Amino acid sequence: MADERTAETIAQAHKACLNGANVINSVIATHAKGSDATDADFGHDLTHDGKKERVARSVSYLKYQKALTDWTDEDFTVIDKAITDADAFTE
Repeated sequence: MADERTAETIAQAHKACLNGANVINSVIATHAKGSDATDADFGHDLTHDGKKERVARSVSYLKYQKALTDWTDEDFTVIDKAITDADAFTE
């Protein structure tokens, strides 16, 4: 059995999940802009397949973290939505 995570480690992991959700949301939003995406849009230089790969990597991390059983009262609303949106985007 793995060592239990400290409260600090859990907080850091939750922040990393929120950052991952932001990556997913940003890449999907950039994709939705199509040819209107600019250099300022995250992932603007990726192909559609590249965007799907980036989103798939990020959602994989979110799902791994969500499966851990030592979460306490962290809010997963944004993370859960990012997982749902990522799954739809990568189908």
